[in-house]
Amino acid sequence: MSLKKIAKIAANIRNNPYIIEKQEINPIVQYIDKNSFKSTKIFRDIGEDSAAIDDDEKLILITTDRIRTSFIENFPFGAGFSSILVSVDDIYACGGIPLAASIIISVKDPKTCNELLKGICEGSRKFQIPIIRGHTNVNSKCYELSTTMIGEIKKEDYISAGNAQIDDKIILAVDFDGKVGKASNLYYDTTTFKDSEIVLKKRRAMNVVASTHLANASKDVSNGGIFGTLIQLIKYSNVGADVNINRIILPPILSESEYDLNTYVKMYLTTSFILTAPENNCEKIFDIFREYGLDAQVIGEIIAQNKLKINDGNDSVDVIRF
Repeated sequence: MSLKKIAKIAANIRNNPYIIEKQEINPIVQYIDKNSFKSTKIFRDIGEDSAAIDDDEKLILITTDRIRTSFIENFPFGAGFSSILVSVDDIYACGGIPLAASIIISVKDPKTCNELLKGICEGSRKFQIPIIRGHTNVNSKCYELSTTMIGEIKKEDYISAGNAQIDDKIILAVDFDGKVGKASNLYYDTTTFKDSEIVLKKRRAMNVVASTHLANASKDVSNGGIFGTLIQLIKYSNVGADVNINRIILPPILSESEYDLNTYVKMYLTTSFILTAPENNCEKIFDIFREYGLDAQVIGEIIAQNKLKINDGNDSVDVIRF
């Protein structure tokens, strides 16, 4: 791969609207972190996929996600389903077990409301998540959908998104049994066409990784794609990352559909996780993911400098400095 192609991928990462959006909300996050009340009961909070509340030997996990208005308007069933999916993966990303969800819905018309509800309940059944509370406005002037989900984990098993260590290897775990989603060509669907037990088994790989204490940090791959997710992880960990883009392997179905690396790194990859771990632990982590039906590869390493770099084994480009 030429330096020109690496530079193109770097520009693609910098201009990813989801990555830019995350940067734009930093002042809001910082204000809340500085001015809100603090409690010693909080084990982990802002920056984590799932915040954690101390409960003796266990942690209570909590995460909240909002679904984009345009998604609700154009694909209400998919939006409802995704409202469960995104929060489920936040809980599994830290090694936890999801327990229940609360939903907030605001709609302008009955048809959209019905499709949202169908999607939410399909997600509830698929991921075996009871919906125990909520708030609904059926006479709203706009569409809104958000989910709060709780889970649990043993305190010693919790994998933070902010604990990547210098010289850790960066592992990308992906479910290769997927397809391009109906809502967007940047949505990699690995769940809608599978039985509940199959999608849950793949996620339970993270429970095993957590219980064996093999990884230092982890996040699920979400809207920002592979690099958007990795950028958040290294920022929270106050480290940097150097990624060999030749080690990022596309699922066969995407290669057959003529997707290239530039497109792949922008995709929302469901049932996919980024982890960091000492080199000596990597093979054990690969074995776990393989047993649970995911492909895992080392794609780079954690560095001391606060920046994201990409390379092809020869040439290297600095993408973003923090």
